[in-house]
Amino acid sequence: MTIPDFQTLMLPVLRQSAAGEVRIGDVVDRLAAEFNLSDEERAQLLPSGRQTTFANRVHWAKSYLGKAGLVEITRRAHFRITDPGRRVLETPPPRIDIRFLSQFEPFAEFRRQSGEEPASEQSETLVTSTLTPDEVMRAASNRLEADLASELLQRVRSGTPAFFESLVVRLLIAMGYGGSMMDVDKALVGKSGDGGVDGVIDQDPLGLDRIYVQAKRYADGNSVGAGAIRDFFGSLDRFKASKGLFVTTSTFSPAARETADMLSKRIVLIDGEQLARLMIRHGVGCRVEEVLTIKKLDEEFFEG
Repeated sequence: MTIPDFQTLMLPVLRQSAAGEVRIGDVVDRLAAEFNLSDEERAQLLPSGRQTTFANRVHWAKSYLGKAGLVEITRRAHFRITDPGRRVLETPPPRIDIRFLSQFEPFAEFRRQSGEEPASEQSETLVTSTLTPDEVMRAASNRLEADLASELLQRVRSGTPAFFESLVVRLLIAMGYGGSMMDVDKALVGKSGDGGVDGVIDQDPLGLDRIYVQAKRYADGNSVGAGAIRDFFGSLDRFKASKGLFVTTSTFSPAARETADMLSKRIVLIDGEQLARLMIRHGVGCRVEEVLTIKKLDEEFFEG
């Protein structure tokens, strides 16, 4: 089964505390067994790599129950049910979620203080969402990045072949190859009689090895075929090069990828989608507009 969302976990978390104080780590283990999660589902990590997805959702469920006054923290990593929580379990609802918690004044006050007006569109999105607040932020970030990648690719495709060749070299330098941005013109060799190579860039700071680059600005839907890969291989052979990088704004056909894998020289293929993601990761053609930081409670600070 899939990992349950944090609102689905609210009632099970409350029930786990019915007998008194419980340790959150034990609750995570018991609920993982109750929901029959596989080893892979139990081990699935957040993008940060610091916590499992399931444990994160259990913690959020406990946190929201606490905002409503149904559970309370007793000491580090431990909590217990409150009297209002016991009354809920006397006649339990089929499900506890944000809508259900909104009937409790402490939770309503928490939402008011956090700017979540009950009638607002933002608030309604959170109520109906199966994602935790931090997962909502990550999902929004992924959507923004996908939109940016699409826009970047459109702009690159509308540029000249010379601009695309320069962009590829700038990206490689931003990734740590070659030298500084002052070396872009030196790395570009694309011209008549260039032997099918658009750029040559040092792989290491000392220039002990070089990477030969082919950059093809193709329209979407016009994929690079196996013939272009074989031609590039021939160019590498003429330069006595051992490795090359083929970058395109479109895609590579299955035959092209198979050809690249079979040839004796190492040829790395970067398609349009990968190119756009690399540009975003290394800040080429885009810039940081705003930084949002997610912080969490420092348990060690309160120990003593």
